[in-house]
Amino acid sequence: MLDLSALSAREVRDGIAAGEFSAREAAESAYARIEALDGDVHAFLQLTPELAFAAAERVDAARAAGEDPPPLAGVPVGIKDNMNLIGTRTTCGSRILGNYKSVYDCTAVRRLLDAGALPIGKCNMDEFAFGSSTENSAYGPTRNPWDLERVPGGSSGGSAASVAAGMVTLSLGSDTGGSIRQPGALTGTVGLKPTYGRVSRYGVVAFGSSLDQIGPFGTSVADVALALDAIAGADTMDATSSPEPVERYSAAVGLGVQGLRVGIVRDMPGVPDTDGCLNEIAHVVDRAAETFAALGAEVGDVTLPSARHGLAAYYIIGPAEASSNLARFDGIRYGVRAEDPTDVLDLYMRSRAEGFGPETIRRIMLGTYALSAGYYDAYYGQAQKARTRIIEDFRAAFEHYDVLLTPTTPEVAFRFGEKAADPYMMYLNDVYTIPVNLAGNCAVSVPAGLCSSTGMPMGLQLIGDYFAESTLLRAAAAYEQAVHFDPVPPLVRSLVGAKGGE
Repeated sequence: MLDLSALSAREVRDGIAAGEFSAREAAESAYARIEALDGDVHAFLQLTPELAFAAAERVDAARAAGEDPPPLAGVPVGIKDNMNLIGTRTTCGSRILGNYKSVYDCTAVRRLLDAGALPIGKCNMDEFAFGSSTENSAYGPTRNPWDLERVPGGSSGGSAASVAAGMVTLSLGSDTGGSIRQPGALTGTVGLKPTYGRVSRYGVVAFGSSLDQIGPFGTSVADVALALDAIAGADTMDATSSPEPVERYSAAVGLGVQGLRVGIVRDMPGVPDTDGCLNEIAHVVDRAAETFAALGAEVGDVTLPSARHGLAAYYIIGPAEASSNLARFDGIRYGVRAEDPTDVLDLYMRSRAEGFGPETIRRIMLGTYALSAGYYDAYYGQAQKARTRIIEDFRAAFEHYDVLLTPTTPEVAFRFGEKAADPYMMYLNDVYTIPVNLAGNCAVSVPAGLCSSTGMPMGLQLIGDYFAESTLLRAAAAYEQAVHFDPVPPLVRSLVGAKGGE
């Protein structure tokens, strides 16, 4: 059987166009890799071979008829399990939606499949996207392909791990406070959060409606740019999607950074060093600044003084929106229903208590409290004021710079259970990414090397202005090319080595 797992999205499409292999063989290659590795990684909650092979058959038939294959023809993709796709269960990693089957398609997923991609399966995630580790799935955690004793990050940990392990070429995640960029950094993959409104949210189960954004994972900036080409654009089914014209983002890759203005954010908050990697992660930004200067960019320092309030503001606004969005899961309108209730109130209470996990219940309670009479102005109102200040800081910064740089995360992937008893330490993992969601800007995490003491990936976050994804990806691709990071985790190397020795 062909092993196509090392090919980029464009190489898969071009290989099919040239008749070197078929889309069916691309799907078979993906499932062979999953069979070999997913018993250890647990990136997938559900495989969808019927859908994948049907899509492959359409691609192969079109090519046999002489049609030019679409941009993502035959590319295997994973889909985070909070996105609807007819013919699949959409559980959001929760028991309460364990029996829910999609009755419509998520727009971003449909657009990806219309571009020729093959839906290989639905990826594991923290329950309702609440978490930074993918330890909070009701169906068991996902493990990091770089070290199976460590988390892949979250909440899109399954999507990130599926790409890092070569099970799929691309995957979709959702990013509410860093849930694409953080697992991207922890698994050595590229994770893109587009500008709020750039990609339709129709069909993704909402966590924080003013914060959520769908975005792609890949092993290269070029791959995520191709995916964004496919999924970006206005959608009549989502009033928050933007009519801003869509560019051809993949065309920006390779243009270089000559003349771009790159700002180094110098006042992001620090966190305790738990794994000996803190200094190395801090130096990621300094080394990146030197790289951009050598490539011809203008580099300077910038401050975001209100960003230090981002974490506190997010953990008021995010849970507040989540408590409202999750009210519908009550055992009657949606969700698993408790057995033998004594009355309606008992039905509501036990369905939610039995269906939701501890982190979800914690956030519902936080959000309900923040929105309650007497506390709304003291908490939610103050958090929204802090959000406005953060937006103003970013606007001021982008008057002088095209791209801003920070670390993606304050530390590398941590071990399972290491932060489970301390929610605040868990929340700190998103301290550099959350301000971007509050402001609504676009940002991408690019691999920046390995920590010398742990061998785990570190990430560089590049932040762009509203709808400036082309500039963002242009800068990210230039950095990626200069760093030459080899994104192949030991688990994959051992598999390839074993095959080579046979």
